Amino acid sequence: MDNLYNASNFIQRITLGIFADYSVTGQDSVPMDEPLIIVANHQSNLDPAFLSPSIPRRIRFLAKDSIFRVPIANWFLRTYGAFPLTRDAVDVTAHRWSVAHLKSGGALALFPEGTRNPRGMGRAHAGVARLALSTKVRLLPVGITGTERLGSVLRVFNPTGRIRMNIGEPFELPSVEGKPGKAEMEAITTMIMRRIAAQLPSEYRGVYSLDEPTGDAN
Repeated sequence: MDNLYNASNFIQRITLGIFADYSVTGQDSVPMDEPLIIVANHQSNLDPAFLSPSIPRRIRFLAKDSIFRVPIANWFLRTYGAFPLTRDAVDVTAHRWSVAHLKSGGALALFPEGTRNPRGMGRAHAGVARLALSTKVRLLPVGITGTERLGSVLRVFNPTGRIRMNIGEPFELPSVEGKPGKAEMEAITTMIMRRIAAQLPSEYRGVYSLDEPTGDAN
């Protein structure tokens, strides 16, 4: 599993270096020896492929279950380290897998919006907040720009343009007594998204553009 992951990231760094104006900031902020939830905005199907070589530790993903129905994609995704997620309902199996992965000390990358929003950040789901609260794991915000112009997944071999990965500082969610209600979950989810928005230029913040996140975006 790690051999395919490492080889894929090695090749991806080469293609990004040759074809794209690609840079990463904030890699020193990535905790290397603790469980971690990486949260990022989602513009393109290529975001996971470009996020992986930008984070200096092994990360795993959740991906929509429909992609796993193609045999070759199923093999590659599972070998790469992805796990299928049913997005139309609460996926207990995916949640349990995520909790187990984090408890083992792993890093998990998630896109809280749940779908691509190439024109700016869309409203996020509460699943990431729920996972972080239940595991008490720190989160690492990442702002991705430039992938919205890359249409076909085949562009993974020929990424062009200005692509930026801006990594922020890890943070913890506030403690919550008892089971949080809907309003509280929405507030916590918004707090997470504001941390991501802080790593983005204003034109990428979408529905969170009226917020005033703290931090610098390149």
